[in-house]
Amino acid sequence: MQTHNTGLPLSGVRVLDLSRVLAGPWSAMVLGDLGADVIKIEHPDRGDDTRDWGVRIGKTETAYFNSVNRNKRSLTLDLQTPEAQEIVRELAKNSDVFIQNFKFGGAEKLGLGYEQLRAINPRLIYCSISGYDRTGPEAKRPGYDLVVQGEAGLMALNGEADRPPLKFGVAAVDLFTGMYSAQAMLAALYERERSGRGRHIEMALFDCGLMITAYYGLEALVMGEDPPRYGNAHPSIVPYGVFDAADGPLVITVGNNAQFERFAREVIERPDIADDARYKTNILRSQNRATLVPELERELASRGRKLLLERLAGAGIPCGEVAGLREALLSKRATDAGLVTQQPHPDTESGTTPVLAPPWRFDGERMPVRRAPPQLGEGTRDVLASLGYSDEQLAQLKDKGVI
Repeated sequence: MQTHNTGLPLSGVRVLDLSRVLAGPWSAMVLGDLGADVIKIEHPDRGDDTRDWGVRIGKTETAYFNSVNRNKRSLTLDLQTPEAQEIVRELAKNSDVFIQNFKFGGAEKLGLGYEQLRAINPRLIYCSISGYDRTGPEAKRPGYDLVVQGEAGLMALNGEADRPPLKFGVAAVDLFTGMYSAQAMLAALYERERSGRGRHIEMALFDCGLMITAYYGLEALVMGEDPPRYGNAHPSIVPYGVFDAADGPLVITVGNNAQFERFAREVIERPDIADDARYKTNILRSQNRATLVPELERELASRGRKLLLERLAGAGIPCGEVAGLREALLSKRATDAGLVTQQPHPDTESGTTPVLAPPWRFDGERMPVRRAPPQLGEGTRDVLASLGYSDEQLAQLKDKGVI
């Protein structure tokens, strides 16, 4: 790992991203966002599976693909060929991180397993992402976010009490696995500065899915049964959740008894509720939510959202609108923070495409989008030229279907 004073924490770190779909690419994008040079290795014809998922952008990309592949270069290689395998080994000699989510044993068959690459680069940090514990009886099972959401109990804690279990709106297990993997790789990079040695990091979707049950998971163990589902309401704080005003939904979070007093008197103008002994403390309000919440819902539904938000803010009660997804992305809040960027794109009508910016700020500066999500094979020539391949050799590799 070389250090470059560019303001990017991981400048000089090279990452080989051989992962596909979401968890692995997300973890690699995190490292890229923080300054690493991420080389994404894809099949020459089809590329990453997500290049064919969802809304098309240009000739080779989709919104799904672009959401997890900014700040990367795309190198196309047919890993079933010995020439491509040798190129990856050459790159691995001078790389810091290697990420893969092949089927169990798949990397080893290609000559790209941890022990095989450690032999040529003992400083390499190697991250294997799988569905289940790689040392257990389910090691060979493929991992899919939705399956794990079911198996890890996440669907059982999500949704309304009188409705069936519900998946999360995004692939939460994949995304958390990607973040956990990135944390582990950053820790290994830090340790390597002292030890000089790489590490083999093994991450499983089921493990990460179980971890994000968090307090609900521990409550289930302590209670000896599943906690009830409350939908958009809070399991132990009342009123705290999503409510309908006359012209749209809003979030109201009454966090303590003093706030409830102000809510009842100043926001909905119901001093009788504030004085009612059944609602004096949060524990009492929680116990008596069946009588309290319908009263509050009627009062809120009779008033406009703008008025309610003004009164709530004036009373010091955290609140906000429930925005549509596009509305949130185009909001002044998101715009002022620079969270949505427009990146050049040769194949769109406008010549640009929207790309979300990284969430991190260092010393007041947001980490930049240095590279738009790459077109398939966009970086192949540059990466291989850096290894000493001539134009003639590149043409031969293309003719043989290696790149």
